[in-house]
Amino acid sequence: MAPFEKIIADKDRITKFIPQKPPMVMVEKLISTDEKKTITSLTILPENIFCEKGVLKEPGLIENMAQTAAAGSGYKSISRKEKPPAGFIGGIRNLVINSLPAIGQVIRTEIIVEHEIFDALVVNAKIFLNDRVIAGCEMKIFQMKT
Repeated sequence: MAPFEKIIADKDRITKFIPQKPPMVMVEKLISTDEKKTITSLTILPENIFCEKGVLKEPGLIENMAQTAAAGSGYKSISRKEKPPAGFIGGIRNLVINSLPAIGQVIRTEIIVEHEIFDALVVNAKIFLNDRVIAGCEMKIFQMKT
């Protein structure tokens, strides 16, 4: 993964954009976001609640993809001077997990918003380790305005 010169939020500020709080935070940095695409990163740490036997397990990867979408939505909400919405996963399709990242590795997650209808998002998500896709899916996320 190439180094990023500008990061929107690091681990000390990321919870400003997502509803999750430690120990459920599965994104570390908000790297970029626009109307369609959001990119985050996460360093896999041994204290991560989804780590087992030296790797981040499947539920952690799924939560990472969902929180990447939440970070993008949260950033947009704060830009409009609104509170970031809480949300929940409404469905997952075509989930593929090729490998599990090990403790100490850094993953980069990209989501692309395919459709936004009322308070529902349909996103395509991919997780990269270096430049290799290790996981991906289509996810429906329902947002609750607060």
